[in-house]
Amino acid sequence: MRSQGVLQAEVEILVPFFDVDSMEVVWHGHYVKYLEVARCALLDKLGHNYTQMRDAGYAWPIIDLQLRYIRGATFGQRLTVRADLVEWENRLKINYLILDAETGERMTRASTVQVAVEIATREMLLASPGVFVAAVEKALA
Repeated sequence: MRSQGVLQAEVEILVPFFDVDSMEVVWHGHYVKYLEVARCALLDKLGHNYTQMRDAGYAWPIIDLQLRYIRGATFGQRLTVRADLVEWENRLKINYLILDAETGERMTRASTVQVAVEIATREMLLASPGVFVAAVEKALA
């Protein structure tokens, strides 16, 4: 299992009917949405969410997404989605774990990598902007 990050956030998702497919399990693409909910909670915890990123002049596109499906979630199932911050100085890497909220059974694991792009020039940065690194360091202090 992957090691925990330096900062975590957890959210609970109740699987809605419109997220399941004809096989009565969550369609694989919806897991990305669940990761986004947890990622936003983590960024809020950092004190530097997407609105603050944009206001600072940076976009943070996802350049890599890895998903490992272990067990399909079903309609009405309560899921715990945990986001762990693992890298932030040169890129933003977050590991995720999706668990059954009642049993703790591991359902899915994932990771995303995002990089800073200066909005004005559309140039990708080779290091995270100082404003973001400062926000992480403040949250860790």
